[in-house]
Amino acid sequence: MSTSGATRGPRMLNHAAYVVLMLGLPLFVCFSQISVLHYDGALVVPGASFWKQAAGFDPAVLLAYLGWLGFQAAMYRVLPGRRETGQPLEDGTRLTYTLNGLASFLVTIATWLGLHVSGVMPGDWIYRRLGELFVAANAVVFALCVYVFVLGRSQATAAERESNVLEAFFVGAARNPRNGTFDWKFFCESRPGLTLWVLMTWSAAVHQHARFGTVTNSMSLACFFVTLYIVDYYVVEDAILTTWDIVHEPFGWMLCWGSLVYVPFFYPLAAVWLAEHPYVLPSWAVLVLLATGLVGYFIFRQSNIQKHRFRKNPETRIWGRAPDYIQTQRGTKLLTSGWWGVASHANYLGDLLLSFAMCAVVGWQTVFGYSYFLAFVPLLVHRDWRDDKHCARKYADDWKLYRKKVRWHIVPGIY
Repeated sequence: MSTSGATRGPRMLNHAAYVVLMLGLPLFVCFSQISVLHYDGALVVPGASFWKQAAGFDPAVLLAYLGWLGFQAAMYRVLPGRRETGQPLEDGTRLTYTLNGLASFLVTIATWLGLHVSGVMPGDWIYRRLGELFVAANAVVFALCVYVFVLGRSQATAAERESNVLEAFFVGAARNPRNGTFDWKFFCESRPGLTLWVLMTWSAAVHQHARFGTVTNSMSLACFFVTLYIVDYYVVEDAILTTWDIVHEPFGWMLCWGSLVYVPFFYPLAAVWLAEHPYVLPSWAVLVLLATGLVGYFIFRQSNIQKHRFRKNPETRIWGRAPDYIQTQRGTKLLTSGWWGVASHANYLGDLLLSFAMCAVVGWQTVFGYSYFLAFVPLLVHRDWRDDKHCARKYADDWKLYRKKVRWHIVPGIY
């Protein structure tokens, strides 16, 4: 019996899902922005009048966004930084990366402040042109994804070339598409989107101050948490090189659009809402959210550093003791000490606690304030599921042994 019908169904479903996501996600972010900017963050049924609030295309804003990407790319190439090698590729070679993210971030912040103080570009310009920037970013990033697809196809391995055109465009045609030493995945994931997330939040704070003459404690917390998160990311930038995205994921629309558009235009919606709603948290709530966010940050940072240092030197002590691990038949080691003995992705637990604290600064005023957290939960659970399946195939019986020692995935006692 022919199996063509059986294979065609799931494959067509996957293709349809790719198209739905590439069209639906930008539309959903646009819907969320309109709801926050024009409907006080209320959930409304979008009709014709709703969509009329969507921002249009502005050539000047397009040039500004292109200038933003060019500025970030130039700093990535020219600013001094430590050279670091990544994890071994399938052929045993290692790519080299320049780690100058913190310098790039500081130059960007200094430039933004300079433009604001000089009056050339008010600090809330980003917030006020949010809709037009979102339209421009989508136009540029979709075009960039086409370029990355063509480049990736030319650099793909034999196995990567087996994917069809739509799958290669969405998931990625190659794992590490590069122009010389310019690594597109590393650049897009670690520079423009993350820094713009911070600037979007700070721009909302500047607008709140200009509009109401104050920056509320809720807005201050939003600014503090995102700044802590991103500055920490750059301070320990070498740890990025051992993450799932850099080591395993191909680079296509999913990561490119997610990094350059989804992160800076969807994640800061709590601050965007606060810009026109000077909500003040009670003192007890400030203390609870501050404690939640800092505990989450501590778990996130310590767990990631533990694994990163273990990968560089398996003899590194964890919590004052020699690390426990499983020596696999493949020759690699599975860490079962520290946070990695508590849960296989304890770093996700820290990430979720911190993201919840970032979002809960809006209290219960709008569900869109929780966009980052609500988007993060399925993202991390799905990533954990994919990682677990990947490791089960890769390590076979060794992974079964690992699962007996480390039962929980993210939240001990629950999942």
